[in-house]
Amino acid sequence: MARAMNDRERIVDALARLARATDARDWHTIRTTFTEDATGYGCTGVDRIVEVMQAHLGGCGPTQHLLGNHRVTVDGDNARSLTYGRVHHRGAADKAGSFFECMGEYDDRWVRTSLGWRLAHRNFDMHIALGDFTVLQPAA
Repeated sequence: MARAMNDRERIVDALARLARATDARDWHTIRTTFTEDATGYGCTGVDRIVEVMQAHLGGCGPTQHLLGNHRVTVDGDNARSLTYGRVHHRGAADKAGSFFECMGEYDDRWVRTSLGWRLAHRNFDMHIALGDFTVLQPAA
């Protein structure tokens, strides 16, 4: 008999969906992962968050967001997750052959909504950066 997912599992699953959506440039799924008034990526509001992500990834080649070492604390309808991230970005167009890779930790704040857990705040503390940051660029 299958058991229902608990809150920790739901949040870890949402993190995996967000990583996959980011690599696929699935802006709709990214948008639905955040609350409307979310903060992160140096801005406020889901529309602005998506714009910033598009400005970095729209003209970048393939990416891979690997997540691990999940620590999730749930307090009622609020939660915090700390997750290691290793992110590889390949260059595109005039940056083909270049890469940018970063390793660090996502510090995310979640709220339970009628649609499930949604990100209210996201911060990435970059510990290691390798390669050419300029591979992160908007679409031409």
